[in-house]
Amino acid sequence: MRCVDIFLDAIGCRLNEAELESWAGDFRKHGHRIVNDAGDAQLMIFNTCAVTQEAVRKSRQSIKKLHRGNPTARLVVSGCYVSLDNEEEAAGLGVDLVVRNSDKDKLVKIAHEVLDLPVMPQIATEPAGSALFARNRQRAFIKIQDGCRYRCTFCIVTTARGEERSRPVAEIIDEINQQHAAGIQEVVLTGVHVGGYGSDNDSSLFALVKAILADTDVPRVRFASVEPWDLPDGFFDLFSNPRLMPHMHLPVQSGSDPVLRKMARRCKTAEYRALLADIRSAVPGFEVSTDIIVGFPGETEEDWQNTCAFTEEMGFSHVHIFSYSPRSGTKAAGLPGQLPGDIKKQRSRELHAIAAQSRREALARNRKREHRVLWEAGRIDPVKRVLNFSGYTENYLRVHTQTELSMDLESRVTGFQPRALSEDGSALLGEVIAD
Repeated sequence: MRCVDIFLDAIGCRLNEAELESWAGDFRKHGHRIVNDAGDAQLMIFNTCAVTQEAVRKSRQSIKKLHRGNPTARLVVSGCYVSLDNEEEAAGLGVDLVVRNSDKDKLVKIAHEVLDLPVMPQIATEPAGSALFARNRQRAFIKIQDGCRYRCTFCIVTTARGEERSRPVAEIIDEINQQHAAGIQEVVLTGVHVGGYGSDNDSSLFALVKAILADTDVPRVRFASVEPWDLPDGFFDLFSNPRLMPHMHLPVQSGSDPVLRKMARRCKTAEYRALLADIRSAVPGFEVSTDIIVGFPGETEEDWQNTCAFTEEMGFSHVHIFSYSPRSGTKAAGLPGQLPGDIKKQRSRELHAIAAQSRREALARNRKREHRVLWEAGRIDPVKRVLNFSGYTENYLRVHTQTELSMDLESRVTGFQPRALSEDGSALLGEVIAD
């Protein structure tokens, strides 16, 4: 009985990446092989996104590309795009099997049953601890929960993902320990509503993190996006443990309270401002990144100027900027005051300039202190005969360094001393400090 060569890919959020990690491990346990090129695969798995209309377009485009590139392979598609009643459309793109979000945890089992995949004898399968996925050998995204109980007016993901479902603490701990045993140096806790972890199993994000720090030895633990209103008093006491990285992605979405009300967000600008002040006071060197939606329905010029001023004031290390696009099935799609595209483009350009300056300032305030960096794969410079490495500091700033060809930093955590900003202002340049 032969194994099946399987290619996995995704677009969208880190939760989609975490699900790929899980499926890769499960397919390996069944004796199958994960390949890095879709053209080499007999089975292709694609995890879609629907957070914006552009994400929907890219999902369709990616499905078409996979099918055209390898029409003889079976194609399984999951994720938010195909979970929003688009199964018939997906079938027309060459998809053999659609697995909705509600069945994602059983995707490997469903694929075996529906596509009649061979199951290898237990003795022929890889060990359960071999969880490395070739897309990312430095860090692993750990899915801690799915679904969301909130209904932000712009968000279709809550419809696509359903109600909140938290994984058991012991199961998460076991996965992290397996990833660490396989060589992973950093885990990222991810979900649709990370801060809502435990709402359905009498636990909490605070309790989960305490358990992870107590029962695992993985060197670095991070969070994916966390809603700012989900952080209770005392939460940042956890960061006294140096294994918990001093960075969080806290989406604000707008710097205007009237717009936040229309979005049905649960955090006003004053509360967000106070939260960041508390964080930065409690945890030295803490950096915060965020999401901002440009051109939400009814956003006035005054609203927009308030958003720009708020973004400048908060000193974000990075800003993810999204131009609002109506999503069928959301309340915001029916709100009055839909803005024309040229205004959204203009405001997006303005905010990108503010965000770039904010990023440069974040890098500048981190230049004078030593950092700990997890390094990614190196690239050889054939002219200078050196290795170029990139990585992230503990507070999630991009850095670059050069080493001799004999010094392989991949997947190592070392000291790093910044010396300068990169020419484009997007990263720190510096030197490795030997441990």
